[in-house]
Amino acid sequence: MPKKLSINPREFDLIQTIRAQGEVTKADLVKNTPFSRSKINGCIHGLLKKGYIQEIGPGEYTGGRRSKTFSLNGDFGLVAGVDIGATSIDLVISDTASLPLARGSESSNVREGPRVILGRVVELISRMLVEKGLSPELLYGIGVGVPGPVDFSQGKLVSPPIMPGWDSFPIIQTLQDCFPTAQVVVDNDVNVMALGEVSQGIGKGIRNLIFVKIGTGIGAGIVSNGAIYRGTNGCAGDIGHICVKKDGPVCPCGNIGCLEAMAAGPAIGERGIQAALDGKSAVLMKYYQAAEGKLRAEDVGDAAREGDPIAIEIIRESGQMIGDVLAGLVNFFNPGMIVIGGGVSAIGNLLLSSIRQAVLKRSLPLSTRDLQIVFSAIGPDAGVTGAVNLALDKMFEGELTGTHS
Repeated sequence: MPKKLSINPREFDLIQTIRAQGEVTKADLVKNTPFSRSKINGCIHGLLKKGYIQEIGPGEYTGGRRSKTFSLNGDFGLVAGVDIGATSIDLVISDTASLPLARGSESSNVREGPRVILGRVVELISRMLVEKGLSPELLYGIGVGVPGPVDFSQGKLVSPPIMPGWDSFPIIQTLQDCFPTAQVVVDNDVNVMALGEVSQGIGKGIRNLIFVKIGTGIGAGIVSNGAIYRGTNGCAGDIGHICVKKDGPVCPCGNIGCLEAMAAGPAIGERGIQAALDGKSAVLMKYYQAAEGKLRAEDVGDAAREGDPIAIEIIRESGQMIGDVLAGLVNFFNPGMIVIGGGVSAIGNLLLSSIRQAVLKRSLPLSTRDLQIVFSAIGPDAGVTGAVNLALDKMFEGELTGTHS
């Protein structure tokens, strides 16, 4: 059976505060929670006894008696963060204080189906545990991000456009059969990346944020009042299927002119190929020939850095379309930050500046007065970082009992 923690709501609130701050004193907990010092003393004693937190020594000296400092107990157990992308699997095993202990990554094709991909995930986790001398019985949580719409309450994908065979597949049960002590939680990859950014990245401390992943597809993770907003059925933030051109190309979802079909990585690459074949860009033709008849969005970005005007135009127009969609979200949601991530973000500042210009042009002045539009600070680690935190969220929910009284 999966490991479930015995934890009451007051202890849960304290653990969440400790997770957010890393190291705290009792004075910090009094300041940042609604509980009295006597109740906090009781909670601290209980959490220490259960092994969920540890005393790490006296805090910074400020005169008088030094205060004791507490943190999560990393030795309590292990969690795995799994980021399943369209073309890769990335994985981190961390302790329960979010300290990474092992990392793994390999190329894959999500279209091979859930049995193949999850089989590789199981092999990777098992191998990494063995290589680091870690006990599988201490693996208490597995967080998984997947590139498709997820019914979060069930942990199942629902009609994912680029994932044949994954619809309603029992991901949680499959992984729990192999790692019976672990609680497994599954979410859309962009929600997971947003969680990673607000927990460890540039979005730390930002209460209202949109994380935009631009890769094989385009999606958004929404953080509202410090928590992931998933919507009624778990599909909030699926901005890649907003129509931006009514006579545009057919999207994998079956609709016409979706943002994803117009401005995601494959679309940028296809526009570059067409420009090369039409004789409009010798630079793009050079990259096309070097790749033996293929072009990635990153190649178009490299051509733009060489000053190729066609490549620059392709990237600017793609950024403008993304920015136009985000402007509507800014007017509606009024976030404090938009974070741009995903593989296509490697194109760099030309893409970012195009997105910024479109958002600022089409949004109301008040909604952009304090808005930051930035690249992810943790880049390709956003997915696995968020997946680890997703697993810890699930793990520390435990068996919530009692009340705050």
